[in-house]
Amino acid sequence: MTPTTPDTAPVVRTERIGRTLLITLDRPAARNAVNAAVADRLAAAIDELEGDGDLRSGVLTGARGTFSAGMDLKAALAGESPEIPGRGFGGLTEAASTKPLIAAVEGWAMGGGFELALACDLIVAAEDAHFGLPEVTRGLIAAGGGAVRLPKRIPYHLAMELLLTGEPVTGARAGALGIANRVVPAGRATPVALELAERLAANAPLALAAVKKVVRAADGTPEPAAFAAQRAEMTALAASADVREGMTAFAERRAPVWQGK
Repeated sequence: MTPTTPDTAPVVRTERIGRTLLITLDRPAARNAVNAAVADRLAAAIDELEGDGDLRSGVLTGARGTFSAGMDLKAALAGESPEIPGRGFGGLTEAASTKPLIAAVEGWAMGGGFELALACDLIVAAEDAHFGLPEVTRGLIAAGGGAVRLPKRIPYHLAMELLLTGEPVTGARAGALGIANRVVPAGRATPVALELAERLAANAPLALAAVKKVVRAADGTPEPAAFAAQRAEMTALAASADVREGMTAFAERRAPVWQGK
């Protein structure tokens, strides 16, 4: 096996835990900041999740107690781009994934790090974690999804406070605002996120994908168009083997065995 050196060490690691893909940003010396290499490897990790029928969901976290400090400013000044065309910042913020993704946030989730968490479907936060969008303090805006997504997740005035002041909030405060689904003691974000992922894995994979698709289709569209998109998904689900399995399992009082078909 080739020895791992700082130059060849993986910047994003993946590990299969049951039916979940644990994705870890691993540049601890840079507080897991996102450069071109991280964006490329994170996009590859999402492809791994999407392409494996045995995987039901993913958990995104950061190594050594920090989620991500966001964009690697030194790399950006050197001309590197932390974005991938069609996929956005970190290869994730504009990606059209079909499987649930859970952010497990310890330590700092700043700028693009916060935006990576917002790109996930669920967020588990350590109570002493910190979320912030400090781009305005550097002459920028939160263009990796922060300015677009945050006002849809929490009340307008609260979102604007975070976006306009650039000041961070703790994980406990993020939970109170509704940014985080679960707030847990320090060091417990990833274990709890994995437990939550396993709960999702008990449900029909086609239905999970349909939920994500309908929610995206309904975002900012008139209700008639949203209901039309929903009807299309329901029609497809009604013809699936998994729907018949779900009904049969209920009648037989047993756990369903999903095939994703």
